[in-house]
Amino acid sequence: MSGGASVAKTGALRPSMGWGGLLVLGIANILGAGVYVMTGTAAARFAGPAVTVSFVIAGVACLLVALCYAELASSMPESGSAYTYCRRTLGGGPAWALGWLLFLEYSVAASLLAVGFAGYLGSLMGDFGIPLPAALSTPLVQSTQIDGRHVLSLGSGFNLVAALAVLAAGGIAALGMSRYSLVSTLLVVLKVGVLAGFIVVGAQAVAPDNWTPFVPPNEGGFTYGWEGVARAASLLFFAFLGFETVSTAAAETRNPQRDVPVGILGSLAVCTGLYVLSAFVLTGLVPFRELGVPDPIALAVDRIGMPAFATVIKIGALAGLASVLLANAFGHSRVCYAMSCDGYLPKLFSRIHPTRNSLARGNLLLAAIAAVSAALLPISVMADLISFGVAFMFAMVAVSLIHMRNTQPDLERKFRVPLGGVRIGGVWFGVVPVLAIVTSFVMTLPVALDIIDQARRGDWLSSILLGLYALAGLSIYLFYGRPRARRQAATSQSTCKEAPPYADSH
Repeated sequence: MSGGASVAKTGALRPSMGWGGLLVLGIANILGAGVYVMTGTAAARFAGPAVTVSFVIAGVACLLVALCYAELASSMPESGSAYTYCRRTLGGGPAWALGWLLFLEYSVAASLLAVGFAGYLGSLMGDFGIPLPAALSTPLVQSTQIDGRHVLSLGSGFNLVAALAVLAAGGIAALGMSRYSLVSTLLVVLKVGVLAGFIVVGAQAVAPDNWTPFVPPNEGGFTYGWEGVARAASLLFFAFLGFETVSTAAAETRNPQRDVPVGILGSLAVCTGLYVLSAFVLTGLVPFRELGVPDPIALAVDRIGMPAFATVIKIGALAGLASVLLANAFGHSRVCYAMSCDGYLPKLFSRIHPTRNSLARGNLLLAAIAAVSAALLPISVMADLISFGVAFMFAMVAVSLIHMRNTQPDLERKFRVPLGGVRIGGVWFGVVPVLAIVTSFVMTLPVALDIIDQARRGDWLSSILLGLYALAGLSIYLFYGRPRARRQAATSQSTCKEAPPYADSH
């Protein structure tokens, strides 16, 4: 990387994107893990063929939240997305909690995507007679389903392939927006085309018997039945997180009041449709109990009996996961940029490369962090960690919108959530944000209950990781972030030109 500490600078990111670029960014970050990785896990562990219903439930829940994002982004076109909205409306303490959750979501999402990438790459190389060694393509922690229970155990692998995939994505993002946009656009076009081909060709080879029973009988807990459909919806909730990345680019958009809502809602609509169709074909090609693998679409196209087509689909899946890794790296660095501007994270995260207009150092450090969990953790644990935090984050965004409507009623808004609202005791409560809050907590309830049940059975890993992460976040905030943010606010010196320093009164 050219340019050392002497030439790296802080300041505002330059506006360079329109609604088309935001739409590509949204599709790039939504259309990936949900269809290429998590559909199989959700069907095999929880919902069976009814995973299509789970996608619809998750999509409707996310639509409510996306409408809230669209209004907030059109009102506050700054980097940082949910973190920035919360900071501007609720204060420093809640904003740090939300930002810390975002840090977790982006890091673990990158790891999960990379594990899926490693699975598809291994399947593709196997087709050419070059098998990837299991010791270099499987995580240290293994998840096995036994009698309806999901048991964690230690293996001997280290998923080096997944770790390298995360590092490569961070490296490309560090090169700058022009190179990132070109690579991302090419990958999005390729993955949408290939996924459409899978749907069209696969639909002609499905075995209808695989859809029977559509909702398998419950086998205890959240294993199948409508309980499993709900659990799968909560698992897939995070698969739509990509639309949030669109709002992180608001400060780099030429007309954010118009273009950001178009990017958010447009990408969500396109990807929900593709998710449902792909899940329908996938469960029609392979019995749902066999889909609990990192590369379910690779497994499905192998069943079609068209080797050349299978190769094309696997290449498209790799392109799809690569594009989401890139978009995820973009969004993660922008959230950390906003937190660094406020003083909560080190200045390293807000240093902009003088010629590339990129957060090069931040991108590389974040990639290194995500690479560790990609090498060590299985998909099931990572998905639970993501889903648990996403629901809380989405609820906080809806609360921020309600607060902003009440405290800044005259703020210019180019987009407003539909359906209006009511006033109770002089306080405005919007129909859409209230429904978004309710559905977010409904989505997270099955995850929380399942994590508690895992702990009761002796599988403490998810609980321990969440607890340690929460403790680390509280410690960083109390002993580093809050004192530093207050000093910065007292001297009126923002790390960045984009927004003034924020006084943390919490």
